Amino acid sequence: MVRHPLAPEQIEAGRRLGAALRTARAGRSPVEVASAAEISPETLRKIETGRMPTPAFGTIVRLSEVLGVPLPELASVWRTDPALSAAS
Repeated sequence: MVRHPLAPEQIEAGRRLGAALRTARAGRSPVEVASAAEISPETLRKIETGRMPTPAFGTIVRLSEVLGVPLPELASVWRTDPALSAAS
């Protein structure tokens, strides 16, 4: 299977998602959150730093549950285009 490169908008969306997850994690350690979400700490680090801009849906569902952030809120963060918000 050939994987197509991500568009710049997708990369930026991943960065926003990662930042939102990092903020929601607050004082909890990455190891604690990753363990509760049943993912590796390295996967969580990659998501939070934007190095994994399109994580698996199940991963986001588990992080949403563990962090207490509604899934629609995370979806909104991923979809939001800051350029459009700034123009409003």
